[in-house]
Amino acid sequence: MSQCCRKIKDTVQKLASDHKDIHSSVSRVGKAIDRNFDSEICGVVSDAVWDSGEKQQQILQMAIVEHLYQQGMLSVAEELCQESTLNVDLDFKQPFLELNRILEALHEQDLGPALEWAVSHRQRLLELNSSLEFKLHRLHFIRLLAGGPEKQLEALNYARHFQPFARLHQREIQVMMGSLVYLRLGLEKSPYCHLLDNSHWAEICETFTRDACSLLGLSVESPLSVSFASGCVALPVLMNIKAVIEQRQCTGVWSHKDELPIEIELGMKCWYHSVFACPILRQQTSDSNPPIKLICGHVISRDALNKLINGGKLKCPYCPMEQNPADGKRIIF
Repeated sequence: MSQCCRKIKDTVQKLASDHKDIHSSVSRVGKAIDRNFDSEICGVVSDAVWDSGEKQQQILQMAIVEHLYQQGMLSVAEELCQESTLNVDLDFKQPFLELNRILEALHEQDLGPALEWAVSHRQRLLELNSSLEFKLHRLHFIRLLAGGPEKQLEALNYARHFQPFARLHQREIQVMMGSLVYLRLGLEKSPYCHLLDNSHWAEICETFTRDACSLLGLSVESPLSVSFASGCVALPVLMNIKAVIEQRQCTGVWSHKDELPIEIELGMKCWYHSVFACPILRQQTSDSNPPIKLICGHVISRDALNKLINGGKLKCPYCPMEQNPADGKRIIF
């Protein structure tokens, strides 16, 4: 009996020791989770900063629907519209329907719909300095080359489509014409084997999406995906600010809808327009406080200009030129 008791005691002690090691590891994991994850992300921003909840919901639903249309998930978008009772005009849907129809054809290596669209919008594409139509004709010519010597005559006849693009794409046309010399030997074993690379199809899809979105007044990336990516970059910074504000009991630091408490760098990808910060007040200009160009050429904000007026005259803070404040001109970037 005493021997059994000793064995049981040793076993219990061993289990307790093993459990202690496991418990230490588990407790560290819990602390790491608490340290790296915030249970209430919505608390980063006060609800009073934004509009009513109903309007927020409608804006979010519209952003999701637009994203689904842009991704080609038309049936899912229609289902969401029905369940959320969101009314979407046919004029809003039509550009996405046309865009996705042509992209689906390109993914199946069918150039017909894209060529038809490019020819019908030729003038507007030229105004954008777009090379979409030429790239589509080039890709069709390469497909004929891939057909071997049997397609040589057809390829030569199709080369007439390059005539309007000869001035801007002379070098590329010369390369394609030179490849005809190796057609009987096989392009895949010639110096022109790069023409058969499948990457041309991915490139034409990207070019078509970019140029078509420009003509149709759409963004290449959906507003929802851009907002989500920007939020992922900005959220850690905002959470740190929230912690600092709570520790220092600073209230009213963030009270404006159109600005953040500090500047957050999102990278060049998210630069959509120029911005100007007043060198005097160190504030970003806005519609209510636009940048003003002085006679001497220096630019300051309107608020700074009003503060610098003395006796109806304005002295430039960067040079000694004295001038009439009314002579300042608003600048639009």
